Parts: sequence; C-alpha cells; structure tokens
Amino acid sequence: MKFDYLAFLGGFALFLYGMKMMSGGLEAVAGDKLKKILERLTSNRFLGVLVGTGITAAVQSSSATTVMVVGFVNSGIMTLMQATWIIMGANIGTNITSQLIALDIGMLAPLIALTGVVLVVFFRSKKLHHIGLVIAGLGILFLGMGMMSGSVASLRDDPMVRGLMSGFSNPLLGVLIGVGITAIIQSSSASVGILQSLAAGGLIGLPSAVFVLFGQNIGTCVTALLASVGANRNAKRAALIHLIFNIIGTMIFLALVFSTDITGMVMRFTPDKPVSQIANFHLIFNLATTLILLPFGALLVRFVRKLLPDRAFELELGPRLRYLDRSILKNEYPIGSIAIFIVQLRLEVERMLAMARDNIDRSFEAVKANSQKLQEEIERVEDYIDYLNKEISYFISHMIAMEMTENDSVAINAYFKITGNIERIGDHAINIAGYAHLLDSKGLKLSAKAQAEVDVMRNTCLEALDLLYAHKDRSAEELLTQMSQAEQEMDDITAKFRGKQIERLMAGDCNGEACVIYTEMLTDFERLGDHMLNIAQAVSASKMEELRGPQEGEQEGAQEPDVHHDSAVKA
Repeated sequence: MKFDYLAFLGGFALFLYGMKMMSGGLEAVAGDKLKKILERLTSNRFLGVLVGTGITAAVQSSSATTVMVVGFVNSGIMTLMQATWIIMGANIGTNITSQLIALDIGMLAPLIALTGVVLVVFFRSKKLHHIGLVIAGLGILFLGMGMMSGSVASLRDDPMVRGLMSGFSNPLLGVLIGVGITAIIQSSSASVGILQSLAAGGLIGLPSAVFVLFGQNIGTCVTALLASVGANRNAKRAALIHLIFNIIGTMIFLALVFSTDITGMVMRFTPDKPVSQIANFHLIFNLATTLILLPFGALLVRFVRKLLPDRAFELELGPRLRYLDRSILKNEYPIGSIAIFIVQLRLEVERMLAMARDNIDRSFEAVKANSQKLQEEIERVEDYIDYLNKEISYFISHMIAMEMTENDSVAINAYFKITGNIERIGDHAINIAGYAHLLDSKGLKLSAKAQAEVDVMRNTCLEALDLLYAHKDRSAEELLTQMSQAEQEMDDITAKFRGKQIERLMAGDCNGEACVIYTEMLTDFERLGDHMLNIAQAVSASKMEELRGPQEGEQEGAQEPDVHHDSAVKA
C-alpha cells in the first residue's frame, strides 16, 4: 500500500483551515471581552496565570495570546510583570487542542462540521454566525486530522520511513525539527497536532516524540518575537520572556528524560494510545515548567532587563507613531488584533489630542507675546499632528475590513471622526498663531481689553479640551451634556466679545485693521467649540454602543452628524 500524498496534503490543508476558521470566529466573538479582561488585570501572579490559561484555552493558541500580550505591553496598558504571568498561563492553556485531539472524536467530526455550517448558512444572527465558524472549524480540524492519520498509517512498516523517523530520537535533531516546523506554521497547537497524527499512524512513539515536542514549545515563540519587531523595549522583553521560559523548560525536561523514566510513566498511564501520550506529556511539560518558574517571575523580569537594558537616551528623528505598529497590518491577523489595535489607537489619538491642546495654548500665548521661536514650535507640532492624522487614518482604513464585533466597528469609526476633528483643531491653532504673526509684522497691538478677552478665550478652550481628554472618567450622557454646555458657552462668549469689539471701534479705542484680525480670531475660537462637540458626540456614541451591546439588524459604524463640516484654512 503506497503513501497517499494527496490525502495527507488535503488533510493538512483542512487541519490548518479548520484552525483558522476557529480563530476568526473566536476573534469576532471574544475580541473585545479579551481586551476588557486584560485591561482589568491585577499584578496577582495566580490571577494572571489563570487569565492566561483561560484566554489561551478559548482561542487555542499560545502564540496568539502572547502576541496579544506583546501588543498590550507595547501600548503601555500592561506591565512586564503582568505579561510574565499571562505568558506562563498561556503555555498551560495551549494544551487544549492536543487534549481535544486525544479524545478521538473523529467519528463525530462530520456532524460537528455540519452543525457549524448550518449556523453559518441558515441563521442571520452575527453572533450565531461567528459561533458557527468556531464549531465548523473544529469539525474541519478533526476531518483533516483523520485524513492525515489515515494517509501515514500505510508507512508504518516501510524501512526507509522508519529509519527517517528514528532520527527523531536524536535529542538535538528532534528539538531542531520541532522548532523549524512550528516556526514555519507559527502555531504550536497545529504542529503538535501533526505530531499526534504521525503517532496515530504508528510512525513515531513518545520516546522520540518528546524531543520534537520540546522544539515545538520553543518554536511557538517565533510569532511573538516577530510581533515585537519595531515595538518598544518592554514589548521585546515580553517576547523574550516567552522564549526563555520554554528554553528553561526544555533544559529541565531533557535532564528528566535522560535521568528518569518519565516517558515510561506517561506511556503506562495511557497504554496503546500514542496520541493521548503526546497530549499528556505536553500538558505535564507546560504545567510543571509554570509551577517551577512561578516563584521566580520577578527574577525572570530582572534577567531580561539586563539582556535588553534601557537605552541611555532615545533620539526622536522627526514625527513617529508611539503606539500603533505596522506589523499588525500583515495579511494574517492574530487573535486579539482588534483588541490590541483599539487600545493602541486610543492611546495614539489621546497623544494627538494632547499635542493639539498644547498648540492651542501656544497660539493664544503668541497673540499676547509673539516670538519666532514660538511660531516655529507651533508649526513643528502642527506638522506632527498632520502626520498622526495621516498615519492613524491609514491604519483605520486597513483595519476596518477585518472581522469584528459591532462595538469594535463603532469604536474604530468614532476614532476616525475624532482624529479628523483634532486635525482641524490643530489648523485653527495655526490660524490663531498666524494672526499673532500678522499683528506683529504690521506693528499692531490689541487693546488691553481685547488682550484680557484673549485670556478668557484661551482658558475656556483649555478647560474644554481637558474635559475631552479626561472622558474616561465620565459617562456618555455626562460627557455630552458638559461638552454641549462648553460649546454653547464658547458661542455666547463669541457673541459677547463681538459686541464689545464694536463698542470699542465706535468709541475709537482700537485700530480698524487690528479689529478685523481680532474678528477672524473670534471666528476660529467659535469653530474650535464645534470641533470639540463633534469629538464628544463620537466618544459618546461609542460609549453608548458599548453599553447597549450589539443589536440585530443595526447598521455598523453609525455616527452622529457633525455640528459643522467646515475645513479650516491655515493662515
């Protein structure tokens, strides 16, 4: 009987596609929930391990969990110590796939796949659609597993193949093969599944498979290491902790394999079930390594800090993104990509808002006391704001096509609107600074009363912007009410100051040309309030959608209309 290459390759394709279907469905079902769990994580090591175990058991990939953790560390919402506990738990949770395969429910695989397909095809509910993807993916995974196992069974008595497989008993070769396969597939769950299919076909036993298993645990770190490229120092350390954790575990178990009968003990626990033996040894490896290293988490963090010390200084050569990472725009989106992206997006937008706030402050300062240095700083920051607007819009346009929940879609669309309004706020800052430069170049000066009014405008703007920046402390209704009041106050101030300006002009207390410039400044001040209210409306809509939850038949990304749609022209 010859080896059926097509059956093996077809089974392998179904196996990987089944895992991808499950990942996509789980991302849509649980992405925002994962974000909330990780954001509320405490520094308690036991809770961290449990969360890491639970999330990885749900998404069936330690690589995906670790990539998500690297993203959260890079975003600054998770400490390196917290990441360490999550990574330890992820190594335990990744065993769920191999344990499911060991249950030998292949006979039910067609029924499982059919159940999932029925949910996808015949139900309109998005939630049921995503759950159907998970169930169908699980069934297809088992179908592929069965095809792979059946195709290799014919090779068990082939002398050449047995000679090749016996090479796995070489510890170094076995580990390297495990690392290579997992690094290529970028999933330890998938590579362990392939190893189990070889065992089910009688091609490899546990004494040889353990070395490949060790390599697979090291190879799964490649995904996180790739995700940390271009990330900050702490994100690189998180990925390195994952690698060191599995290397230490491999060294400990290599010593145990050569000094004890640990493989024999595992084999006697489930005799004549090589697939279960691999699953059980995989579980023992990760569980024991976690228990051994759990007390030394702080020491592990200090060790990677020495391997990757803080740089003496960071030289910023022009505008750059601090939180968003282009690696997330790859064709293959890991589990948690949306959760990571939304947090990174929020932090980048808040950074952009802080820059616009400071530039508004500088622009009003320039009206009172203009200088070349101040004008250059305002222009430099405005260029930075324009850069962030372009880059953030680019990220949003690429991410919006991903599979996501209704809440996530509304949040991303809201940030797109917020970013545009922040950019316009920056334009108005440039306009106000331009009026200051115009007054200075013409040798004009605002009257003392007008300068006092400029102080009022400045303070009112900064208070409203600070209110926006601290929106996380307020409910949607409270934020919208307070910002509506602030916008109305800015309209009232504008009308009041226009009236006073006319009085001064009629009394001959101010220069006519300076009055025209001051009128333009009041127009910019009024429009600043409009853009701030637009931002508050977008934030409130996102908050309300999150509280309300996804509703059937509701259009994704619905937004409040802008108060004004003007595009400020730079002076």
